[in-house]
Amino acid sequence: MDFRWWRRSFFGAFLSWVFFFLRFSCSDKACAAPEYTFVKEATSAPPVIFYDYIIIGGGTAGCPLAATLSHGGATVLVLERGGSPYTNPNITNIGNFASVLLDRSPTSPAQPFTSEDGVYNARARILGGGSAVNAGFYTRASTHYIKKVGWNQKMVKQAYEWVEQVVAFQPPLMEWESAFRDGLLEVGVLPNNGFTYDHLYGTKIGGTIFDKEGHRHTAADLLQYANPRKITVYLHAIVHKILFRHIPGTARPQAYGVIYKDAYGVRHLAYLKRNSKNEIILTAGAIGSPQLLMLSGIGPGYHLRTHGIQVVVNQPLVGQGMADNPMNVLLIPSPLPVEVSLVQVVGITKFNTFIEGASGLSFVYPLARRLAKRFRLFLNQSDYEPFKVPPEDMARAVDTVNAVVNRTLRAGIILEKITGPASTGHLELRNLNPDDTPFVTFNYFKEPEDLRKCIEGMRTVISVVNSKAFSKFRYKNMPIEALINLMLTLPINNRPRHATAAISLEQFCIDTVMSIWHYHGGCQVGRVVDKEYRVLGVDSLRVVDGSTFYRTPGTNPQATVMMLGRYVGKRILQERYLSRRSKHKN
Repeated sequence: MDFRWWRRSFFGAFLSWVFFFLRFSCSDKACAAPEYTFVKEATSAPPVIFYDYIIIGGGTAGCPLAATLSHGGATVLVLERGGSPYTNPNITNIGNFASVLLDRSPTSPAQPFTSEDGVYNARARILGGGSAVNAGFYTRASTHYIKKVGWNQKMVKQAYEWVEQVVAFQPPLMEWESAFRDGLLEVGVLPNNGFTYDHLYGTKIGGTIFDKEGHRHTAADLLQYANPRKITVYLHAIVHKILFRHIPGTARPQAYGVIYKDAYGVRHLAYLKRNSKNEIILTAGAIGSPQLLMLSGIGPGYHLRTHGIQVVVNQPLVGQGMADNPMNVLLIPSPLPVEVSLVQVVGITKFNTFIEGASGLSFVYPLARRLAKRFRLFLNQSDYEPFKVPPEDMARAVDTVNAVVNRTLRAGIILEKITGPASTGHLELRNLNPDDTPFVTFNYFKEPEDLRKCIEGMRTVISVVNSKAFSKFRYKNMPIEALINLMLTLPINNRPRHATAAISLEQFCIDTVMSIWHYHGGCQVGRVVDKEYRVLGVDSLRVVDGSTFYRTPGTNPQATVMMLGRYVGKRILQERYLSRRSKHKN
């Protein structure tokens, strides 16, 4: 039997469920989709246009950046390769959330790809970026992180608050999540920090970008802050190349325009107006930004020449430092009905692992039956005899699974995600098509430090599953070993399985690693860009997104990426104001 559909469908449904359906209601923040007169299809764009700022990527950082820059008197153009989130009910309505990751169409808002490590992943292709297709968990970076990066703490706080006025909400905590929270506290993930956006050691309830009516609020909603007379957003506009020129008397090439194509493949040109302060700003994400730099001639010279690309700046560090926070999961069938919830509670440990949970997995009937069949098969396989689970317990476990997945799989998951990570990889061009995902290698667990964190994290997960507080949501006759074996049978990645993974948490971490979509790197500060996010070696070009990070901020980066767009936008406006003021004085 051909199980390729099963693998794709299960993986999408499994990840979708991890962050699945929860209903909220509108508070004072509007639930209705904003109506933007300045958002248009790129097919309506003139062949040649001129703007003060050209932003490539209307994503998690690009939207708040564009909205901010539109208030500085300059004109702003945003080129987004995807469509609008407001016309797709699978994005706007939380009840259809699973369909986003299962969408395998050529224009899917969550473009699927598999890293060279054999781990399934997704890349946003939609206005709003990852905030339009993710799980919605909202939390700030730690004070330590902000200080280490060197950001202005007052401006960072103001930028977070600016974002939160539109997109952040407090979720209600129901029974499964409450039991998970109490389990974390019982096993020593202390203190209890209650609800907070702040990153604090212990157990806390985080924020969400879903309101109480189940409506998603993405970074695209931040465009309601924009000055509509100064901004234009073109959808389905795929940028193929940034243009550079040499100005007489200067040694550095200057970015001055871009080539992009619309949905019909028609070529357009966008140029910067003549002003030394005007810029092109890349906000195409941790994959798109280093990819587009390379396609435009900034990157490792030898690699660019193999693709026939003229080298503008030989910059070997573009595409380096790619990292993805590894996630490992235990699926826990429940004897009781459970609410369907997003990730709401997180345990932030002092050994640098985050513990999160979600509940309410519901598969379509054929998928549930296949899962039941696979679970029955692994319980009878001799490969897992080292567990030495008594036959009568295994028999009861089989009966339990048959009952649980008869129609719907009532279950929860508890996952661990390590901080950092220390392990890094690289990105290389696949071809010259900017809409194709390049080759990406993350080198999961290459550094022993990451593997140590995973083992500690999984031990904490197991302790929570075995806690008294969580006991009513797990079958007493289903041992931890059976849950581990279940994960080893599921097609959650494209990596080999080893028999030792059943008895070794180290091998289990390696074999069952998944992505939680928090990849970063490729254009890091101090390597590819300076502390003001200007690309080294050229003029009039910046990169402002997660590709500049060395580590993931907080337990989830989206809040900080949105904050970064606002923060850098304010910094640029300050620079522009001071420049004008200086000219007037002279």
